[in-house]
Amino acid sequence: MGKEMVINVNRFEIRVAILENHNLSEIFIERTGEAGITGNIYRGKVTKVLPGMQVAFVDIGQKRSGFLHQSDITLIYDNIISETINPAENLNEGMEEEFNPFGAINFDKSIDSIKDLLTEGQELMVQVGKEPIGTKGARITTYITLPGRYLVLMPMINQIGVSRRIESTKERERLKTIVEEFGEKGNGYIIRTAAESVPPEELKRDIEFLGKMWRKVLKKNENGKGPALLYRDLDIVLRSMRDVYGQDIDRIYIDSKSNYERLLEFSDNFLQDIKPKIELYEKAEPIFDAFSLEIEIERAIGRRVWLKSGGYLVIDHAEALTAIDVNTGKYVGKRNQEETIVKTNLEAVKEIVYQLKLRNMGGLIVLDFIDMEREENKEKVYNALDSELKQDRSRTKILRVSELGIVEMTRKRTRANLNRILCQPCPYCDGKGFNKSPKTVCYEIFREIERIAATRPSLEKIMVSASSVVSSSLVDEESDFLEDIEKKHRCTITIKSSKDFSDEQFEVTIT
Repeated sequence: MGKEMVINVNRFEIRVAILENHNLSEIFIERTGEAGITGNIYRGKVTKVLPGMQVAFVDIGQKRSGFLHQSDITLIYDNIISETINPAENLNEGMEEEFNPFGAINFDKSIDSIKDLLTEGQELMVQVGKEPIGTKGARITTYITLPGRYLVLMPMINQIGVSRRIESTKERERLKTIVEEFGEKGNGYIIRTAAESVPPEELKRDIEFLGKMWRKVLKKNENGKGPALLYRDLDIVLRSMRDVYGQDIDRIYIDSKSNYERLLEFSDNFLQDIKPKIELYEKAEPIFDAFSLEIEIERAIGRRVWLKSGGYLVIDHAEALTAIDVNTGKYVGKRNQEETIVKTNLEAVKEIVYQLKLRNMGGLIVLDFIDMEREENKEKVYNALDSELKQDRSRTKILRVSELGIVEMTRKRTRANLNRILCQPCPYCDGKGFNKSPKTVCYEIFREIERIAATRPSLEKIMVSASSVVSSSLVDEESDFLEDIEKKHRCTITIKSSKDFSDEQFEVTIT
């Protein structure tokens, strides 16, 4: 069975869930006023150059300046260094479409400091590669890429790459030949997985569309002053269609009429094969409840994850890494200890990879498997992990199982993990754990009211009891949404602050 996409749209947030065999596989959340900026292109202004770290900070009009490393710099329009960089050096035939080919650029030996490349006050075009996370600003690059349906335009690199997920050599050559024929001179392209078996006219249309888009960006850049936004990537609804959709998507459900019509229009222009698969969800029951997703999201922010055998994982987030510990738990096995341990570790492998995708964990990750005595068993667990990670769209790198049963790995991180989105550091445990943020609890209260309304023909008075922090948030920051609900259901909502409730507890009653 293929995949399903479930899109929940509210005034306060948009959630996109990917289901595999009816099980939640990935979740994307974008809240009103907190739209992501990855992929956006800005005309930025250099505010600080730090040669000791080979980095510069660039004002792009956001709360925090963007972080620009020397390896992410090419002033392609500046004759000073345009001949000293070979950005295509790392581009290869086997690259993944999500792989950034500009991560390790070789500079001319005469350029040994970022001060030879940038000066404070200088303006340049940059693109956001990673969202600002925690106290860190966005990671930016001067290597611009513009994604389309079938291709990614790389206007600063005259190379053609093919997604390694297209395995047929004949198909890879066919696609390269088409792009070489229709591609604009001087531009580079990455052929995405979605391009497989696509006719030449579709690829040509994508090339022309991306070319027009790039020329508009250049025109804005020439006529403007930094900091300024030159190009905004698609919002989460359309971006999900462009980047996540594949031939294995069976159905797309969305509960917003206006966004449903936007999807139909988008599919008419770019993804005509999707249109019959898009369905407007109009039932009274909230869409995420209908697909049993709320409980899955709740589990996805838990510290302990149980395995079917009775073993479990413990997931802890530190400042710079994530630690995942595997335990046998209730599982005692049938024959001997080594067999029990290996079975638990192999089962944990599947769950670990699933949790990596679901929680969008990235950066440095340490997996603490249960100690195994035999080398062949360590190899078996490593091979199982390597095989499972090949299905992950994010780029990963893993090291072999150490003598202590430890596996070190990295996973590409472009946005905050699920814990950072839905939770805040717990003030009661000095940041060692997490509570849901007041905003998250407020939205849960809204959904609970909608859930009650779906089962009752009429509502008159509703009493919401919650902690003082959540109550204040409901009355102040979220008051507009409360008014919308009152108008929609013709009811009066009263907020009661209770000292007996923790910040995650609330009660909704009909009075």
